[in-house]
Amino acid sequence: MTKHRIYTTSVASVYPHYVTKAEKKGRTKEEVDEIIRWLTGYSQKALEAELKKGTDFETFFAKAPEMNPSRTLIKGMICGVRIEEIEEPTMREIRYLDKLIDELAKGKAMEKILRK
Repeated sequence: MTKHRIYTTSVASVYPHYVTKAEKKGRTKEEVDEIIRWLTGYSQKALEAELKKGTDFETFFAKAPEMNPSRTLIKGMICGVRIEEIEEPTMREIRYLDKLIDELAKGKAMEKILRK
């Protein structure tokens, strides 16, 4: 099986796009960071360190301190694919994050985004 190119893409190279998408809709970088911390268990300091190191997505998720068990409640379509049908674990984690950022940009309340 060949690796998807996104696996080797640095999180830092995509992160500004997440922030821009959120800010265009009146949301904040802090909310983007909160979503990433909720999903992965990284502290703010550790998240910033991973971004600075240029960590790729595969390593970022593999080294995550504690993937949130509630992430399996994230359902729906992203990039034309149903999230719950994605079998490859790293791709599923990437799409969970994409979906959460989409929800933020669509104005959903943080409590709902974070599945509280």
